[in-house]
Amino acid sequence: MKSINGLSRRNLLLGGAALGLAACSNAVGQDASARLDARVDATHNFLLQTYPGAGPLIQNAKGVLYMPLMTEAGFGVGGAYGQGALRINNVTVDYYSATQASVGFQIGAQQYAHVLIFQTDAALADFRSAPGWVAEADAYYALPARGLALGADTITAQQPVVAMIFGQSGLMAGASIAGTKYSRVIPSTF
Repeated sequence: MKSINGLSRRNLLLGGAALGLAACSNAVGQDASARLDARVDATHNFLLQTYPGAGPLIQNAKGVLYMPLMTEAGFGVGGAYGQGALRINNVTVDYYSATQASVGFQIGAQQYAHVLIFQTDAALADFRSAPGWVAEADAYYALPARGLALGADTITAQQPVVAMIFGQSGLMAGASIAGTKYSRVIPSTF
């Protein structure tokens, strides 16, 4: 094997591979979960301060999945990604990622937060036991940013899962979690 200044191609290749793997973050030994929990706390507080009508829903929930920061971008083909935490009795029990892909007329980027409020034990159990739970039409979408008075009314009280999207910013019209896939993860540091 040829060498360049005493280094062989094989050693350069192995060194480059080791450097590349070192750059990958798997969150082991890092404070990624603590930082994600802090974001979830801030999202919880923002939600209750900005939309006090959500308080009874959160308080009576069997579990709440907080996704503090979803980032979405699209130009014909789009996608969104975020990480969050599932809390039961306001204690983090699992971490989840949310991924979404879309195709169609779209251009721009935005960020937003959302929560899934599980109101029944069965809905929470289905979510936790699924290898990749997908948000579909079975969730009731409450959009407080559009002036909806959100509270524990008869419509939301009858739904097993209530989804709320809030805190949108960016240059993209609308936000939806329909088709979003949630998977249990170890929090990452990005």
